[in-house]
Amino acid sequence: MDRVKSSMQQVPNPIPKVLSRRTGGANSLEVEKENFERSQAVSINKAINTQEIAVKEKHARTCILGTHHEKGAHTFWLAVNRLPLSSNAVLCWKFCHVFHKLLRDGHPNVIKDSIRHKADLNDMSRMWGHLSEGYGKLCSIYLKLLITKMEFHIKNPRFPGNLQMSNRQLDEAGENDVNNFFQLTVEMFDYLDCELNLFLGVFSSLDMSRSVSVTAAGQCRLAPLIQVILDSSHLYDYTVKLLFKLHSCLPADTLQGHRDRFQEQFKKLKSLFYRSSNLQYFKRLIQIPQLPENPPNFLRASALSEHISPVVVIPVESSSPESEHVVETEDLVDTDIPPLPSTVDRKFDDLFGTSAATDPFNFNSQNGMRKDEKDRLIEQLTAELQALKEELESFRLESGRLCQALRGRVNELEAELAEQTHLKQQALGESEFLRVELDDLRRVKEDTEKEQRSLSEIERKAQANEQRYTKLKEKYTELVQSHADLLRKNAEVTRQMTVARAAQDEVENVKKEMQDRLKAAQDATSQQSNEQLGTQLSALESEKAGLMETVSQKEAELASLGVELERVQSSLTNERESGVKAAEALQNQLNEKESREQSLESELVSLRWAALRAALEEAGRIVQDCLNQLEDPAHISCTSSADYLVSRCQVALDCVERLQSARVGFVSDNADVSGLVRAVTQFAHLVGDVIVQGSATSHMVPVEQADALADNVKACGAEALALLCQLKEQKSMGTADCSRLRAALDTVMALGEKLRPRGLELQQGELGDLVEQEMAATSAAVESAAARIEEMLNKSRAVDTGIKMEVNERILASCTDLMQAIKVLVLSSKDLQRDIVESGKGAASMKEFYAKNSRWTEGLISASKAVGWGATMLVDAADQVVQGTGKFEELMVCSHEIAASTAQLVAASKVKADKDSPNLSRLRQASKGVTQATAGVVASTKSGKSQIEDTETMDFSAMTLTQIKRQEMDAQVLVLELETRLQKERERLGELRKKHYELAGVAEGWGGEEEGTG
Repeated sequence: MDRVKSSMQQVPNPIPKVLSRRTGGANSLEVEKENFERSQAVSINKAINTQEIAVKEKHARTCILGTHHEKGAHTFWLAVNRLPLSSNAVLCWKFCHVFHKLLRDGHPNVIKDSIRHKADLNDMSRMWGHLSEGYGKLCSIYLKLLITKMEFHIKNPRFPGNLQMSNRQLDEAGENDVNNFFQLTVEMFDYLDCELNLFLGVFSSLDMSRSVSVTAAGQCRLAPLIQVILDSSHLYDYTVKLLFKLHSCLPADTLQGHRDRFQEQFKKLKSLFYRSSNLQYFKRLIQIPQLPENPPNFLRASALSEHISPVVVIPVESSSPESEHVVETEDLVDTDIPPLPSTVDRKFDDLFGTSAATDPFNFNSQNGMRKDEKDRLIEQLTAELQALKEELESFRLESGRLCQALRGRVNELEAELAEQTHLKQQALGESEFLRVELDDLRRVKEDTEKEQRSLSEIERKAQANEQRYTKLKEKYTELVQSHADLLRKNAEVTRQMTVARAAQDEVENVKKEMQDRLKAAQDATSQQSNEQLGTQLSALESEKAGLMETVSQKEAELASLGVELERVQSSLTNERESGVKAAEALQNQLNEKESREQSLESELVSLRWAALRAALEEAGRIVQDCLNQLEDPAHISCTSSADYLVSRCQVALDCVERLQSARVGFVSDNADVSGLVRAVTQFAHLVGDVIVQGSATSHMVPVEQADALADNVKACGAEALALLCQLKEQKSMGTADCSRLRAALDTVMALGEKLRPRGLELQQGELGDLVEQEMAATSAAVESAAARIEEMLNKSRAVDTGIKMEVNERILASCTDLMQAIKVLVLSSKDLQRDIVESGKGAASMKEFYAKNSRWTEGLISASKAVGWGATMLVDAADQVVQGTGKFEELMVCSHEIAASTAQLVAASKVKADKDSPNLSRLRQASKGVTQATAGVVASTKSGKSQIEDTETMDFSAMTLTQIKRQEMDAQVLVLELETRLQKERERLGELRKKHYELAGVAEGWGGEEEGTG
């Protein structure tokens, strides 16, 4: 790695001096070795240079011969380590080419001498791998290939550098061990993958739309592929043989991964060989083999005999661009090297790739050369020079043509560059705009994060202030209690002082009284005897001494109380001062806390409004998105029912009431915004659901009702958006009105009520009455139809004669039979329903039973209606046929419709019946009778139609050939029109049946849950 770093600091072009100059006194071996090292250094630096041209064959050949001469690559690596391979990609590419040639054709010790440089090559490959295009990427791939090649040959020393081995040598390389063959195949796969990666990398870096193989830059990139083709052909051949050998020893499943990997490599190698064979550059240098159309079948052992080893042929007479005469302008000769003996020798060396010092064919060094040989050589060189001149002229013409083409290509590229520049400017503008938007979004995000952090900090400070306030409040309470105790102590001391003063006054009074008494006693007893006076005086003295002692005690107690009073007063003064200071501090802290609480309250209010506005904006987007879905073509396929729409409208109305209550509560007390946010969120989703379901329901109803429903749904969405806009502003929050939105929802709900199936609108008590009414109406319709048929039969007998009367009688008679069969069927259905009701209702009434089984009841109602309607339509069609204004087809269609309606009535009647019921058996018999009667109507109708049509004979006797041809053409046109119309009508009939099925399902509540059988 140190050599790689030092090589980056060197100048790219100078020729390194491999070894220091030897001074005089060297023997002949040292001179020969010095000449060899000098010639090797010159050849290496001529082969590996910064010119973007292919490596010349003569210089590479000299390097190869040098490895054989010294039996290693020591001199080669001494020269290469001084080249700045890490600073010039072209230089590194040409080094890889020369090194690849040495590994293939050099001395076997080249691999051993080169493997020690594997770490440097790995570092260089990683360094060039950071480039994504140009020679840098190619150098990284090529270096990985060379490292893989060295590792392969180190692991498998039996393989020579050129990979040429016989089948026996290949068997010996695996030592007849299937495990060795298995591992060897994997290593060959890895080796071939590296070869293919270089192949693909070179082709992907070239512009194959131009003739890149005739340019010097293109040849510089393509030249190493010759070595790759030689290696790949051998690797492919050995891989095929090894896989056949493995398949003969191992199960096919074990080798599935090998076969898959070979298939992938086969496709790539076949494609690359084909592309290479079409390049003009390779056609003159190498004959590339073509792989078979399909890969070998390894599962068939005999396929090995069909395998043909690909052989790459290098023509001897091929003259590569590397050996062509090119005028070199770089300094390719070391100025320190002594000049060659003559100019002729130097030109000769340039042509044939050998130096004058080492060429054994140097004519000047051969003694006894005859003059005629020199003349012949001069003539030969002159002829070759003339040929080279002609070839140069042809190259000049070709280059002129290529220059012209290149100028056109340059103009195209300049125009494309201008367009790309314009696109780049647009992209830069868009990028700048997006960058500004991104900065804004980041700024908004940062502001939001700052606000969140500040809110958290404010809450934390508020909690801290609250704790501090609590502590100060406790301290203040403690100070107040202490002050009260001190006041009580002060009052006690004052009271004691008062008592002491009173005692002192009393002592003074007693003293004064004693003195007065003493004087009085002295005055009174002056006349008494001295003995009495002495006794009294002693008593008075003792009393005086006691009083004096009492006085001194009182004075001492008074002094101590005075000291205690002074101490208490000073302590009280200090406590009062500290209490005042603490009260002032507490008051300041309270003021500060109130101001902070006010600021926090204002921030909380702003945050509440921000959260509310965000919720309102998101709700508006939800509603707007639902409105946008109405314009989406994909929404047309969505359908819904009116019943579900009504339920969603009711839920949305309830949510509007909750939203109104939450709004009033927030206006009165904006401390809690969560209730309003929840109400707004639910409101948006429910209103959006009403919009979507309303639009989906409109896809299932007639056009006029669908348009009205869609318009009202859109109006509901607009009112919802308007209400959300009013709630966003503080001024309009208190006056926001939901009445218009309620009205819009009520309108949508009313339309949904109108679209609901009629059976769903009935009360429970009405279903039973409706069943009886429909069954009675069906019986009446059948009776009326039978009476009308009888009346039509009498009229036909009075008016018609012949075939027409016969046809009318037969048709009306079959219709009469059908009416009688329908009548029997209706009566049997009534009896069966009566049994079902009696067996299933229990203690409930008939109406309650019908209401409980509403789905079954609605099926009966629908079937009864269909039967009555079919009977009426049959009579009308028969009347028109009898009168000659109707169509027989209408009569047949009505018959089929009656058959279907009676089948529906039978199915609806027996769905809850007991299978052993006798009424059910009679109903089935009646159903068979209706079917037979229907078949009779259809048969009589067809028979009558054929009889009447037979009477209308076709007479063409009076028509000419031209008229007949004209009528024939008109008939063909009519047939085609009728066929087209028939096809369209069949499609229309299918769509009508499908729509009828859907509407019938909606009307009868199909898809609902199965009801109990009661």
